[in-house]
Amino acid sequence: MRTQVDVKTIAPLIGGYHENPGTVLGPHEIVEDGRRVVAVRAYLPDSQQVWLVDSKRGLSKPMRRIHPAGLFEAICTPGIEDPSSGPFYQFRAINKVGEQSTMHDPYAFPPLLSDYDLHLLGEGRHWDCYERLGAHRRDVGGITGINFAVWAPNAESVSIVGDFNNWDRRTHAMQKHRTGGIWELFVPELPLGTLYKFSVKSRGGNVVEKCDPYGFAAEVPPRTANIVVDLNAYQWGDAEWMATRNRNNGLDAPMSIYEVHLGSWRSNHNGDGQWMNYRELAHQLVEYCQQLGYTHLELMPVSEHPFTGSWGYQTVGYYAATSRYGSPDDFKYFVDHCHQNGIGVLIDWVPAHFPKDSHGLDLFDGTALYEHADPRQGEHPDWGTKIFNYGRNEVCNFLLANALFWLDKYHIDGLRVDAVASMLYLDYSREDGDWIPNEDGGRENLAAISFIKEFNEQVHLQYPGTLTIAEESTAWEGVSRPTYVGGLGFSIKWNMGWMNDTLRYMRYEPIHRGYHHDELTFSLVYAFAENFALPFSHDEVVHGKGSLLEQMSGDLWQRFANLRLLYGYQWTHPGKKLQFMGNEIAQWNEWNCDQELQWDLLQSESHQGMQKLVADLNGIYRREPALHEVDFEDQGFDWIDSQNHTDSVLAYLRRAKNPSDFVIVACNFTPVVRNNYRLGLPEGGWYDEIFNTDSTCYGGSNVGNGPGVQAVQQESHGRPFSAEFTIPPLAVSVFKPRRV
Repeated sequence: MRTQVDVKTIAPLIGGYHENPGTVLGPHEIVEDGRRVVAVRAYLPDSQQVWLVDSKRGLSKPMRRIHPAGLFEAICTPGIEDPSSGPFYQFRAINKVGEQSTMHDPYAFPPLLSDYDLHLLGEGRHWDCYERLGAHRRDVGGITGINFAVWAPNAESVSIVGDFNNWDRRTHAMQKHRTGGIWELFVPELPLGTLYKFSVKSRGGNVVEKCDPYGFAAEVPPRTANIVVDLNAYQWGDAEWMATRNRNNGLDAPMSIYEVHLGSWRSNHNGDGQWMNYRELAHQLVEYCQQLGYTHLELMPVSEHPFTGSWGYQTVGYYAATSRYGSPDDFKYFVDHCHQNGIGVLIDWVPAHFPKDSHGLDLFDGTALYEHADPRQGEHPDWGTKIFNYGRNEVCNFLLANALFWLDKYHIDGLRVDAVASMLYLDYSREDGDWIPNEDGGRENLAAISFIKEFNEQVHLQYPGTLTIAEESTAWEGVSRPTYVGGLGFSIKWNMGWMNDTLRYMRYEPIHRGYHHDELTFSLVYAFAENFALPFSHDEVVHGKGSLLEQMSGDLWQRFANLRLLYGYQWTHPGKKLQFMGNEIAQWNEWNCDQELQWDLLQSESHQGMQKLVADLNGIYRREPALHEVDFEDQGFDWIDSQNHTDSVLAYLRRAKNPSDFVIVACNFTPVVRNNYRLGLPEGGWYDEIFNTDSTCYGGSNVGNGPGVQAVQQESHGRPFSAEFTIPPLAVSVFKPRRV
């Protein structure tokens, strides 16, 4: 009996470069000897014998080998033998060593992606495309399996390889949709926990095993295979938090963020060199945040990354929570436990660039797919990474859906977007001639700007109450202003200028600070141009900069006093607060991602005092509306004394929404006690000293104002009332009028 397979299709099939193996394999109606029959074909290269089996119909038919490479065929008559009515038949095969196995035919199942899916993907507006692309458990005709789909438009062929098929790319070749460049295949009866990759053959013949761009889990590095998981099984318990998140994340709410690298916050101390699990970390971090009064955790990138030393900023698995610390459900438990205990969870997100690891996005289908082909646009000169091509719909869709994915599947409260400046400018870190101007001849990356705006619009539209935070270091206007008024649409922007100016000032010896007084006050010139957060992040304690304590000037006592002063100034300055882990205990060592924090320092009273200071600063910050309600408008701040260069003293007023609710802040940036220092006040009466960083409980010298001071009707600093204060050395004091 002759087969009706076109011989021209056999070579691509067995050679692994057929775009649509389903046109040959699976059930096909043909006409033989003038009658309609069904030909079922299977490519099982390691099988000696194969039978077509349908236990429901009592059918078992031997299949004929029609090609020596392992192509088999069975001809079935219409009616009871016809397998085309549903994917009910199976293959029973005996391999070369006599082992027998039974399997369903992947090519008997229809594609599951709809034309509408393909349309939205091509348009770049399939916001939940992570529900369709990647690996998903599906039920088709009562048979459960995994549906795989991947975008690789320029590949010659794509196969699924994994532990289920001995990583043999010949056996599960995917089918290409006619439009959109999407490859798809349903693999019946494949279980959760299966390891897999995509074997991508480029037009030049090169074959590379690639990780799934939409994969939800992966092996622990340095292994790189993806793992089939179900993200819908976890039962959340954070409904109360989610219902009130809009208030907890409000711009008028206190926001004190503890930035954490999960792998080096604390070791498991089991001696096995492994990291702590997300669930262990959840309980310890929540307890610690509650003790110290932090409102939010910000996690350095938790998306999967091959190189631990990148701290997560060189991402390969954008949709996979790193397996270093456990499973996806373990990470959900982490977020859930934080929420149930009143702690918000922010994560760092990196849509600016990706690494060149061969199993990642780089040259995914053999061409510059996710990146630009021209290195002047596609190569990042500082980090040796690839830059996303924001002008391509599918790339923007991949990234935008990824942002929404973390908010959807993991209940994340906000995304801190890394390296925004590098996205905005085409000439970022480039010399003349090494970049390509935009269509208007300018240096702005118009496609990236459009992407950023769309990102912010979609996040705030689809997940109200979540935050988007920009790490943006330039003078770009309107970063945290709505897109409808021309802004980029972020909720908050990191105030990198304040951070740099303040740290540089604090490195000066106090005797020289008077000559640099304007560096300290300059931040208030632009403080309300954006919704700012004041960060002392991981970037300030790495790459030879030393810890914050090391960066302070003076002898040992002065270093600690300066650090207490710095924190007091940060917590009373307009803007939300962010501190990197270890800063709160005055760590001596520069941060090392391979070592836990120096917790043993807490045996020292000086370090205990610093930790208590941070806890108490968070306490007063959360209690006093004047310190957090009006961070982003000038109504919440007023200078009292900003011009005293000689004494290096600053004094200012912070107001709540209710203007009668205010506090007075006095900062002394020298080690000289300022006695009888008169400050103008808005009203008379008694002012309680409610905070003093020089208190002995923090390790200070206990200079202060006792219970408080009495304001009298004597003009000073343009105000009708005033009082004489004792301003302690290298310290911040906070005062509040007593209300009867």
